[in-house]
Amino acid sequence: MIDNQFLFRYNFPMQKTELKKLIQADLSRVYDLPLSAKERFFFPLQMKYLVLWRKAAAYRGSLRGKLLALKLERLTERTQILIPPEVTAGPGLYIGHLGRIILHPDTVLGRNVNLSTGITIGQANRGKHAGVPVIGDDVWIGTNAVIVGGIHIGNDVMIAPGAYVNFDVPDHSVVLGNPATVHPKEHATEAYINRRV
Repeated sequence: MIDNQFLFRYNFPMQKTELKKLIQADLSRVYDLPLSAKERFFFPLQMKYLVLWRKAAAYRGSLRGKLLALKLERLTERTQILIPPEVTAGPGLYIGHLGRIILHPDTVLGRNVNLSTGITIGQANRGKHAGVPVIGDDVWIGTNAVIVGGIHIGNDVMIAPGAYVNFDVPDHSVVLGNPATVHPKEHATEAYINRRV
């Protein structure tokens, strides 16, 4: 699970060197660094979004951060990806494709999290799970999955496409269906999360 040390380390504002390391970690999930001229020329739009989001998050609260957030909003219109600068995410965040992705501003993501098209990570306003999810390390979230509430998703968890998750999920699990069911599995994300950082 995410601990307070994680929240402290990746909270903001952050130093330029730490920002650079996070961006490199995100890019290294896809590319061998440094990027070649061809890779820079054909840089996918979702990767441009991810880099701009990291910068907007790092400088949030400042004038520069506000300007970056405006650019991020314009890019949201083109990509349909909505990750507010307030989201906290560890290194190795991966967005596979363009398409609707919506995250609540208070979402916390661990390292090596894969986000697929059509996912929603949101808030529950009442009940025993009121709040916003905290997602651990090495988590793969499939297409059209919905994760809501003040819940904790453990490490090494695969959330299958179309799953609706509104309860805590232990480490080393596969989550299937709507309503979701948990199936324990060691190395649940093996071969799903490549090039971990």
